[in-house]
Amino acid sequence: MGVIRDHPELALFLCLAAGYLVGKLRVGPITLGGICGTLIVSLLLGTQKVSVDENVKTIFFALFIFALGYMAGPQFFAHLNRKGLRFGVLSLIEMASVLLIAYGLAKAFDLDVGTAAGILAGAATESAVVGTASEAIGKLDGLTAEQITQYQGHVATAYTVCYLFGLITIVLLTSQIIPMMLRINLRDASREMWEKMRGDSAALESDERESQPGLVGRTYLVTQADGRTVGDLESGLGGRVTVEGIKRGSRLVTPSPDFELTLSDLVLVVGRRANTIEAGRVIGPETPAIPGLDTPLAIRQVVLTDKAMDRKSIDALQKANPDFIKSGVYVTDILRAEQHLPAVPETTVHRGDILTLVGARSGLDRVVTRIGALVKNDATDFIYLGLGLAVGVLVGQIVVRLGDVPLSLGTGGGCLVSGLFFGWLRSRRPTFGAFPPQAATTIKDLGLAVFIACTGLAAGPQAWPLLKEYGALLPLAGIGMVLIPAMISLFVGLKLLKIEKPLLIGAIAGQQCSTPAITSITQVAQSSVPLLGYTITYTLSNFLLPLTGPVLVGVLGA
Repeated sequence: MGVIRDHPELALFLCLAAGYLVGKLRVGPITLGGICGTLIVSLLLGTQKVSVDENVKTIFFALFIFALGYMAGPQFFAHLNRKGLRFGVLSLIEMASVLLIAYGLAKAFDLDVGTAAGILAGAATESAVVGTASEAIGKLDGLTAEQITQYQGHVATAYTVCYLFGLITIVLLTSQIIPMMLRINLRDASREMWEKMRGDSAALESDERESQPGLVGRTYLVTQADGRTVGDLESGLGGRVTVEGIKRGSRLVTPSPDFELTLSDLVLVVGRRANTIEAGRVIGPETPAIPGLDTPLAIRQVVLTDKAMDRKSIDALQKANPDFIKSGVYVTDILRAEQHLPAVPETTVHRGDILTLVGARSGLDRVVTRIGALVKNDATDFIYLGLGLAVGVLVGQIVVRLGDVPLSLGTGGGCLVSGLFFGWLRSRRPTFGAFPPQAATTIKDLGLAVFIACTGLAAGPQAWPLLKEYGALLPLAGIGMVLIPAMISLFVGLKLLKIEKPLLIGAIAGQQCSTPAITSITQVAQSSVPLLGYTITYTLSNFLLPLTGPVLVGVLGA
């Protein structure tokens, strides 16, 4: 152990490796996850009095919280409207409930500020609160350096215990118990809702694919369209198909609107199945696939920036832009807040969504220029990233007094606000400020993991005394602080807000920012429908819950 004490960087990397290994352990539908595993391992290593420079923790937490805000920014601002705030009520319920319960427990059991903040962070399964609360404790007046270290250690220990029981509770509650309370089969309810959204199209299971995809290409031998131009043929079919290739004899011809077809030409037509079949009736008999004539369909990822299309359905988006139908371009996926949503006609798209478009190359680029901009995430724009972090640190230094209580966002809260703004700005102006999703996710996960490891190593010596002092209080608090806000949200969402049941279950998981819960829910539902509710509350709670740490510390420390 002497080597680990002399080389804290070794302890840090061991915590990451062993912690994520522990996090992979599975009991039924429950896995601890890498962050909780890292904290457990670091607490154990911390008993050997391994110390890591405090600035390491601060820097990595700033990176984590900025990346979190950056990724959530476009959807956070998109949900600041009537529909978004309808779901946002659930996030406010979560925020108010955990604050009041944590404050009540602190007063009833005479808890120190660190233990109370750790209970809040763990029971709400929100790791970011550990950072914002620890930072706020460090700024309290009247505490010695030893007391600050002790209370920050209590945050980590209480978080670990409460997180474990809170995680198990929210996963079982949302995926198993609430569906039984509502007397629904989550799989059937999600499937039924998806069928309504898709109109006449049947819903697919998670392991199914369409045997007859809507977008197809067919080749025809010209016997009836002799003398017609390509433009005349396409317009005569209502602009619902495109001629993508022509073979005349042994020669391949690039189609143009004024190109005239002759007998025995081979024509490749691309469009929706029904429309391409109709094309065969006016062109001639269908032929087997012709080598060299097949034109591959292109794929583009585009950020939706068109203001007129914000909060419109995919169906409305396609009708407002005729090139979708005319050029055979289709939306096959929607990425919002790291979640893939069903690309069905009734799904509403928001500015900042990343749409995957598939279709004939000739029309695809025209559609992209009309509705948004191509996603270009080749490399991180470090000018933009560094500026955003600097702005966040400066915002965090602003102090506002609520009576005699000084409140500030701190570095963590400031970087969260900055990340939200810079992420939103990037979605509006996607020509600068690139921060590839893979890079942002890596920075977010690494930043949080290193911060948690540093916190656990520092908290190790105080862990066992705290557990002996409070005993069963910590696990019971973890369970209760999940059940109470979830039950309130269930009643409000069902009776007052009239939210559909599959969406409500997803939204309750989202209000606690619980990725394991929504993963379990979608596995039970075998559908992505609950994600439509999850993404809204998840985005709002990702902003609101980290702010509860400084608020609770400020109130209890006053």
